[in-house]
Amino acid sequence: MSKKAAREAVLACYRATPHARLADIAQKTNTSPEYVRDMIQMEKAKTFFGRRAKELLQTSSDGSTASYYELPPGATELQDLITHKNMNAQLGEIFRSAYRYGESSHSSRMRDAKKIKFYIEAEIRRLENNL
Repeated sequence: MSKKAAREAVLACYRATPHARLADIAQKTNTSPEYVRDMIQMEKAKTFFGRRAKELLQTSSDGSTASYYELPPGATELQDLITHKNMNAQLGEIFRSAYRYGESSHSSRMRDAKKIKFYIEAEIRRLENNL
């Protein structure tokens, strides 16, 4: 099997079963687990840097929606956005609290506002300590 064919087979198998073990993909594609790992890492890097390059090209908005406001492919819930933006715990809590503001039966608007304030102050302290 050519290198190109092996790479394509590994990536096709990975896309079909992204949670499969490297050894299982290697066995199905007659390659080594190390080769599978390397191909997957290269594909992830290519995807990440391609997406990042697109984001960098549109650094300002012309009044229409900027690319950083677009939902990532496959996003169906808040956690997808939190993960996509690589938010830490504080930012995730702020985002969730702001989104559900006043809508949760167990949390009033005042409680949500105080929660947002608590987590933003924690994030400010974290940033100040990392200077």
